[in-house]
Amino acid sequence: MSLQLPLGIQLRDSATFTNFQAAQNQQLLSALQDNQQTCVFFWGKAGTGKSHLLQALCHAQAEEDRRVAYLPLAEAGLMPVMLDDMDQFDLICVDDFQHVVGKEEWEIALFHLYNRIQSRAARLVINADQALASLTIGLPDLASRLGWGLVFQLQELSDEDKQTALQQRAQARGLEMNNEVAAYLLRHTPRNMKSLLALLDKLDRASLAAQRKLTIPFVREIV
Repeated sequence: MSLQLPLGIQLRDSATFTNFQAAQNQQLLSALQDNQQTCVFFWGKAGTGKSHLLQALCHAQAEEDRRVAYLPLAEAGLMPVMLDDMDQFDLICVDDFQHVVGKEEWEIALFHLYNRIQSRAARLVINADQALASLTIGLPDLASRLGWGLVFQLQELSDEDKQTALQQRAQARGLEMNNEVAAYLLRHTPRNMKSLLALLDKLDRASLAAQRKLTIPFVREIV
């Protein structure tokens, strides 16, 4: 297993394909797991699970003894020179591409990386918070290359799917969350999955500390 991460960055153990509620995003999941797809670009709003999917892909590919690199571009201190040797990897995942859009050195480095990996059938998977056409990419050749591969919008889950996902994640932790509690959380807290799962972490700790079940009165105390 070979997995390269920037210093201080770790993949979340909880980021797997198994615990991702696909709903309308099944085609995207299939493309990510298809090793024949050499370039995939997907975009979606904050909290829809973009980083979760990239990290899940990294975990899955590393477990198959593929060489994997993960670059979270929202992190400070990353430099374009890091891409110079990335073509040695079987999979390169670039998270939050929007943070380097318009930065010439980054765009040139990504363009050359794209060209190098084509000759050895490596894979490049990139996400961003906007569609390709909406990103102000300064290097036209990079924009066109990214558009040559598969492009997907990561669709936000419906409230029903969010409730299902939340209850499944609670069950995996050994927490019982009934429909009333799950519906209460969706009505009274931020409804993107990132916020809901962070709240689930908080409820898990509070429930364990207080030795109490997840009831609406208890949840109301915590949130």
